[in-house]
Amino acid sequence: MQFTVQEDIQAPINAVFEMVADFERFERMAMRRGIEVRRLSGHMGVVPGTKWQAEFTLRGKPRHVEITMTHSDPPAQMRFEAVGKGIGGVTEVDLLALSQRRTRLSVGVALMAKSLPARLFLQSLRLGKSRFRRRFQSRLNEFAREMEERHLHGS
Repeated sequence: MQFTVQEDIQAPINAVFEMVADFERFERMAMRRGIEVRRLSGHMGVVPGTKWQAEFTLRGKPRHVEITMTHSDPPAQMRFEAVGKGIGGVTEVDLLALSQRRTRLSVGVALMAKSLPARLFLQSLRLGKSRFRRRFQSRLNEFAREMEERHLHGS
């Protein structure tokens, strides 16, 4: 299953990249949503090879996922690969400078099943893909507005 969402942000590309690369902020956001996140590598910057381990409950079952940053091309792109039991995924974050003060943020997600239960899970996601995509787009929109506020107020 694949989908891409995008949002235009009133901030320069370097500022947007810096905010998107604020991994500690994302780790805290995940923990507030009940996801246990541990950074496995000691890198604090945007460095390929940085790894995280995430544990959460989905559909009543505990899930374990390892996420690795596999590519970084500041300020234009980051790529992450996630591996879990029976399922894997790739997330690409692309930034495009539309002007000196405007940036397009695109997030592409591709999920692949490696087992029959994972295929069934992905099939159920496909059935609700438009609803899932709308929720993801809404979250990206909220994140974009937050980045604009952070840029405007310098925090």
